[in-house]
Amino acid sequence: MEQGFGSDSVPPTGPIDKSNVLDVKPLRCLVPVFPSPNGMSSVNTPQPSPFVCVPPSGPFPPGVSPFYPFLSPNESGRSAENQEGFGFGTPISPVPLNSFRTPTANGDTGPRRPGRPRATNGVAAEDDGLSGSQNDSDQFASGYSVHTNDVEDTSTGKKRGRPRKSRLSQPASNASASPPVEVDIDPLLNQLLASFKLVEIDQVKKADGDKELAGRILLVFDLFRRRLTQFEEKRGDIPGSARRPDLKGANLLMTRGVRTNQTKRIGNVPGVEVGDIFFFRMELCLVGLHAPSMAGIDYMSGRLTGEEEPIAVSIVSSGGYDDEGDDGDVLIYTGQGGVQRRDGQMFDQKLERGNLALEKSMHRGNEVRVIRGVLDVQNGGRGKIYMYDGLYRIQESWAEKSKQGNCSIFRYKLVRVPGQPEVYTLWKSVQQWRDGTASRAGVILPDLTSGAESQPVCLVNDVDDEKGPAYFTYIPSLKYSKPFMKPINPSMGCQCLGGCQPGASCACIQKNGGYLPFNPLGVLLSYKTLIHECGSACSCPPNCRNRISQAGPKARVEVFKTKNRGWGLRSWDPIRGGGFVCEYAGEVIEESRVGEFGNDGDDDYIFDATRMYEPLEAVRDYNDESKKVPYPLVISAKKGGNVARFMNHSCSPNVFWQLVVRQINNETYYHVAFFAIRHIPPMQELTFDYGMVPPDKADRRRKKCLCGSLNCRGYFY
Repeated sequence: MEQGFGSDSVPPTGPIDKSNVLDVKPLRCLVPVFPSPNGMSSVNTPQPSPFVCVPPSGPFPPGVSPFYPFLSPNESGRSAENQEGFGFGTPISPVPLNSFRTPTANGDTGPRRPGRPRATNGVAAEDDGLSGSQNDSDQFASGYSVHTNDVEDTSTGKKRGRPRKSRLSQPASNASASPPVEVDIDPLLNQLLASFKLVEIDQVKKADGDKELAGRILLVFDLFRRRLTQFEEKRGDIPGSARRPDLKGANLLMTRGVRTNQTKRIGNVPGVEVGDIFFFRMELCLVGLHAPSMAGIDYMSGRLTGEEEPIAVSIVSSGGYDDEGDDGDVLIYTGQGGVQRRDGQMFDQKLERGNLALEKSMHRGNEVRVIRGVLDVQNGGRGKIYMYDGLYRIQESWAEKSKQGNCSIFRYKLVRVPGQPEVYTLWKSVQQWRDGTASRAGVILPDLTSGAESQPVCLVNDVDDEKGPAYFTYIPSLKYSKPFMKPINPSMGCQCLGGCQPGASCACIQKNGGYLPFNPLGVLLSYKTLIHECGSACSCPPNCRNRISQAGPKARVEVFKTKNRGWGLRSWDPIRGGGFVCEYAGEVIEESRVGEFGNDGDDDYIFDATRMYEPLEAVRDYNDESKKVPYPLVISAKKGGNVARFMNHSCSPNVFWQLVVRQINNETYYHVAFFAIRHIPPMQELTFDYGMVPPDKADRRRKKCLCGSLNCRGYFY
């Protein structure tokens, strides 16, 4: 007996007899059935029904169900319009499929990070802390119109994706927000490229760069990325998007042809020095240190015999595989492939592509660049810091079983070429100093501040027998005899009990143009003539994101004796570009009293904001004033000051100063805060430009400059 399941069949109401075997005829063809007009049956009507066009978000005629991803489950699992309907609720905007993840039981449709590799020796999506989730560390926004995958595939030479117009729109879903506003980021990028002379890069420089060009490209990328992060934070999170301005910024730059060292080569890369650090994988691509944005092995074609063979040029070891590198001069590197898939399967690694390139390089004996990735401890371990550890040679290779024992893997022993500056070894030493497992050589005082700062500042001399600088009183902040000025419209202060947040409309954020100037790590996101920080009338706590310069140095710094420039300042910790270094503490004095505080040699601990400074494009917003406005603020740190008094002059500095305004008891006070111009590796001296004396004060004695930079003026005041 046959039992049909057509439209006229009635489902059984009683218990099912499982012993009864049904004979069901297989379907031999599938006929599409389209929705019919109301009151008509597509089965009983002999004439074909007209095609009905149904929009993705409805309304839906009888018999037609909504479908994912155009509708998402609401909290109750039922439709807001029809509680007996299909279990779907508020329509959401469609986004690229690579941003989707199947909804979980609780209705979470959070994105999986696009482009995250499952089998690479390196991390393509790092966190930089700019959004609090990070990478910077970090984040991606679907509001931008250019896909993150629009980067060159270095293995094929082809480009994925097609760039579109770069716009950022405010989400309309936020009921408390203002009407949607589109932010066109093209003017910002155009101005940055023009300011740094990167609109058109010579083809020769694109192929083979230098330090000056590489520095400009990295600086523009960092400035642009930070500003995109600021835009994103104001917009807030959008469902179905992942915030990654690092990928977005790099993609837009490469679309404009802003990159260098595109010619692959064996050995060091022009413009990149051993010991340089990077907080984003895309930075490695922009300067040609390591071309693949995800893969851990970069290689090129070469002729070892009569045929072309792959030759490895660089590797990234960042914890994606079971690498062993505790010995600073030896790295045991694991080949590509063979990792566990989502379905639990494991595969043996194959001697092809990058693995074959490493094998050929071992026999050839060529040098391979090694980039080591370590956890960004200051960011809670949510991102990576990539350090260029120099050149290595592959000494031997072998195959073995993985630690799980499920597949065979290739292992390569790389030995560091001698005579290069210490990088990873120095990094490990600094960590041991911090942990107390090793002592810092040459320490005179373990804490120069006597507890005045949250981080101890040791005084070190491993050069000669000098026991320390001239006596001074350590003070952590600026001393005013009177306020700078009375505010015209005194602020009542913000009421942000939990701290100022991005997108809020508090008075302090409005003073900064509607944006929070800092990220949670203390990185300055955009540059203005004045930064307004929260003051005494504000309800926010001391750790508010808008009180960065009030909390003292975040990095562990030391005062050390230089070889030829007296005492200097450097950091044990890496400092991000835009990262807060310290405030310039001392006594605010009248300009006419400068001579009373000493004006000769090393006793000239004077910061003078009235001097002329070379216009650093890094310290101005794209629509802000063209030059840093001079302020009549002069600070003497001769008798009392903090670590900033030890920063030496450089004509090519890595630190710049920014004027910060605070209101205390309805009175305005100016402060000078220092921020990193670019990423600064550990144990690199911190320097800033002392500025030039105006022509009417040119009678001051010049001092010989010993900064040694390519742009050295030869003197300073």
